[in-house]
Amino acid sequence: MSGRSFFDANILIYTDDVRYPDKRETALQLIEALGKRRLGVISIQVLQEYFNAATRKLAVAPTLAGRKVVLYGRMQVMRPGVADVLAAIDIHDRYSISFWDAMIVRSALASRCVRIYTEDLQHGQIIDGCEIVNPFLQPPVT
Repeated sequence: MSGRSFFDANILIYTDDVRYPDKRETALQLIEALGKRRLGVISIQVLQEYFNAATRKLAVAPTLAGRKVVLYGRMQVMRPGVADVLAAIDIHDRYSISFWDAMIVRSALASRCVRIYTEDLQHGQIIDGCEIVNPFLQPPVT
């Protein structure tokens, strides 16, 4: 299946998490496959969450995490504005998900993504035409 795919921060974080080698390998393969085809999308929020978690929870050196932010920043990066925050508030209300998850969904929708790779939302759920996929539950669709 083709189409743009949005990566939540947890997918990026697993690329540095040696405690979960299977998840690490899945995340690396997914990012590489979609990156080569220029179908991977992230947001400023995802970059911020990645850097914070990688340096604080996984003790990745800030300089290394910063270099990875540069690499991830080569994907399409959605930069939300006020209209996106308001749309996320609506998604938060309609689907009863956290505001921050609603921002992820809004960023994916605004970027015309067909799926969101995350383990934070309900696998298989469709939100306004965008499928939620937990790549650690099934082989990823690239």
